[in-house]
Amino acid sequence: MKKIINAPAAFVDEMLEGVLAAHPDMLRAVSPDKRALVRTDAPVAGHVGIVTGGGSGHLPVFLGYVGLGLCSGVAIGNVFSSPSADQILDATRSVVGGAGVLYLYGNYGGDVMNFDLAAEMAEAEGIRTATVLVADDVASAPPERAESRRGVAGMVFAFKCAGAAAEAGEDLEAVAEAARHALANTRSMGVGLSPTILPAAGKPTFELAEGEMEVGIGIHGEPGKRRAPLEPADAIADDLLDAIDGDLGLASGDRVAVMVNGLGATPLEELYVLYRRIYARLATKGLTVHRPYIGEYATSLEMAGASLTIMRLDDRLTALLDAPARSPFFRQ
Repeated sequence: MKKIINAPAAFVDEMLEGVLAAHPDMLRAVSPDKRALVRTDAPVAGHVGIVTGGGSGHLPVFLGYVGLGLCSGVAIGNVFSSPSADQILDATRSVVGGAGVLYLYGNYGGDVMNFDLAAEMAEAEGIRTATVLVADDVASAPPERAESRRGVAGMVFAFKCAGAAAEAGEDLEAVAEAARHALANTRSMGVGLSPTILPAAGKPTFELAEGEMEVGIGIHGEPGKRRAPLEPADAIADDLLDAIDGDLGLASGDRVAVMVNGLGATPLEELYVLYRRIYARLATKGLTVHRPYIGEYATSLEMAGASLTIMRLDDRLTALLDAPARSPFFRQ
């Protein structure tokens, strides 16, 4: 294992020390262990707070989307591990502006259990909460079980749209509905070319033979839909787009936002090669790309590979997507 770390057990805390030292104007810690962070102006009086959270190892997800027009706070777990209910509650208490708090996070068992427990604790303190789960990964379950799908890079679009609604002063139900509406129109799928290595374990989370790829891989290395010989970029782009299109039902005349996301060890040049094909395919189908996002938005440590996320837009989602946003890791 080759990683730029000190003691593996200190990895997450030292990463957070670095983030807080680099961005004191935008983020502050609100728990003794510094695992709960909020935007520096939180709470914003009269506004809905948005709290997300999950395991480390996915930067910019989750803490990278705490800021203006995005999330208000985050609870941070160990690598690929859920934050505790107490950490979530610390973040919740610190973003209460009097209009309630939305919990917006990925559909993973440990996260669901601890966020639900935090919601009960918050309600006992008189803090009103609502929950929206991100479940955008089409490879993880068929349409008839869509509610059980994993949450992957599509959560970035949910953060953006819900955050814009909260920034505009909309109430808790409207902010939650903005997230639900974004996610109802968002689908993702990824392909993995190499595994990730957990600092504490020091060994790959899965194995791929030389020249193989995992189509439909999860962001923790969960198995995809199939393992196959590595294909050219255009064929990979077609695989991802066809799966998303078949599930989302894109039609001529639709406007979309497109995210080509690197999983941690993929050169930006390769992401643009993928986008070139995706853009051409969408244009042929009569779709308009309103906004492209190409880069690292939801990673898996040093995993090589990429994911594609598409959000179909209407006037409401377009306005929310276009609204200003700023965090240490995201600016629009």
